[in-house]
Amino acid sequence: MNLEQTLNISVAKAVKSLYDFEPETNLPALQKTKKEFEGDLTVVTFPFVKAARKSPEQVGQEIGEFLLKDTEVVSKFNVVKGFLNLSISKSFWLETLNAIHSDNDFGITKATEDAALMMIEYSSPNTNKPLHLGHIRNNLLGHSIAEIQKANGWKVVKTNIVNDRGIHICKSMLAWKLFGNGETPESTGLKGDHLVGKYYVIFDKHFKAEIQELISKGLTEEEAKKSAPLILEAQKMLLAWENNDAEVRQLWEMMNAWVYAGFDKTYQQMGVSFDKIYYESETYLEGKSEVERGEAIAAFYRREDGSVWADLTGNGLDEKLLLRADGTSVYMTQDIGTAKLRYNDYPINKMVYVVGNEQNYHFQVLALLLDKLGFEWGKNLVHFSYGMVELPEGKMKSREGTVVDADDLMLEMIETARETSQELGKLDNCTAEEIETIVRMVGLGSLKYFILKVDPRKNMTFNPKESIDFNGNTGPFIQYTHARIKSVLRKAVEQKIEFSSLKNIGLGISEKESYLIQLLNEFPSVVRQAGEEFSPALIANYIYELVKEFNQFYHDFSILKEENQEMKQFRLVLSESIASVIKTGMSLLGIDVPERM
Repeated sequence: MNLEQTLNISVAKAVKSLYDFEPETNLPALQKTKKEFEGDLTVVTFPFVKAARKSPEQVGQEIGEFLLKDTEVVSKFNVVKGFLNLSISKSFWLETLNAIHSDNDFGITKATEDAALMMIEYSSPNTNKPLHLGHIRNNLLGHSIAEIQKANGWKVVKTNIVNDRGIHICKSMLAWKLFGNGETPESTGLKGDHLVGKYYVIFDKHFKAEIQELISKGLTEEEAKKSAPLILEAQKMLLAWENNDAEVRQLWEMMNAWVYAGFDKTYQQMGVSFDKIYYESETYLEGKSEVERGEAIAAFYRREDGSVWADLTGNGLDEKLLLRADGTSVYMTQDIGTAKLRYNDYPINKMVYVVGNEQNYHFQVLALLLDKLGFEWGKNLVHFSYGMVELPEGKMKSREGTVVDADDLMLEMIETARETSQELGKLDNCTAEEIETIVRMVGLGSLKYFILKVDPRKNMTFNPKESIDFNGNTGPFIQYTHARIKSVLRKAVEQKIEFSSLKNIGLGISEKESYLIQLLNEFPSVVRQAGEEFSPALIANYIYELVKEFNQFYHDFSILKEENQEMKQFRLVLSESIASVIKTGMSLLGIDVPERM
């Protein structure tokens, strides 16, 4: 039984004994006592005032006196207006630290064999360009959410749907065919996804030139966009692809293979992976058959022109096109097809789509359509809707080649970490191999932490310079603190100091030390809340708070130089427990922490 449960039982007993009152709902949640007041946890007394027929201050006083007698957990209390501030006994905090220190999986709930299965879709790249900064936020959020849900006892399957067909893919293919002169990744030294992305930009450049030429001949801009030779040729190529033209399919397979090889390298560098990858080229036909099934069971209807629609007006939405009059599919059709394949492959209990907030309406509709088609998780699917990420200079545009490439950004972060670490002397006494490991950890850790510490629902600006800072709410600050603790622990081992557990729980520890234990004790509930809210930011900012408090403690108290042997042992156990929670918490964000620095 945790601290909150123990106190809630005692508070309920107090209210029943003192006022013969049993709350109809759960007791108000215990709050962390505000720093300006003495105490660890606070009980709000206002809900009991009516039953007690006394002032909030009197109620607080009486409940406080009851708790002092009823439980050894509370050592003293004070009342400020309607708030009962409880101080938790030092012996309780020491017993709690012992339990935390001995639990190798503290804060983590492992999935049982019969645990529910959550599928999480993220990444969803197009095969006409490399991954960019926007994809980085998507991938980091998706990977972290998967790790957090695993830590909350879910079985998790990580999936990726690759958008490998359509007019945008044909644009890159056509540009390579017309202007590529047989270039390959091998002949150019470019990653395959970069090479294909280069031709997506080349297409746009020539397409715009054709539009301007047609406008100069008297066409409107809209007319010019529709009748430019390049776009007509791309549309012709798409039709040939749909008709399984051998030459077009061969070109498509070759260029997609280049892209996949490039994506794999980017994912590996980023530290993300997938259990199953689906391809739009394989799912869109499944979607068509599923829509036809929906028509057969009267979930959808066909109009006179042959198009198939879903009427969602009864759900407060509009009517949604699912198949065009010519029988071709739309994006929604493809998503239905992907859902069907996934449902066949896995016993999904909850489906989570990590997709930007510009697709909010799309997933409202998809949830209703899947429910109409009988998918058990349809109506309760989760669209993890996150905000856009920009640079200080503003938005990025793929067609114009102004995106921040994911590979380039990660490389830049690693090199910046190298320069910053060397300037600050963080790499002194490290071997060449250790330096490479550390700068990669710090560079990628700073990128990941900077993105994940922000509330995912908000738009954000990524500033590379701000993210690599060894002070403040940054990845490197946390990583360096972990390395600092590990250095202290290594020295303790060298001095043959034993600190496997606490022998004396009667120690007179300070308020700062008991607060650190209280923070550690909150980790499981933070992990649980992060899972419920799908928010890696809760983990990130909790770890920062823990690290900030530890650094103040480290500055104010001696550890290895402490003369009292039992106090020294206690501070080593406390430090090791903090290092363990830092490592676990950062791993939930997909961030590694160095052992030395």
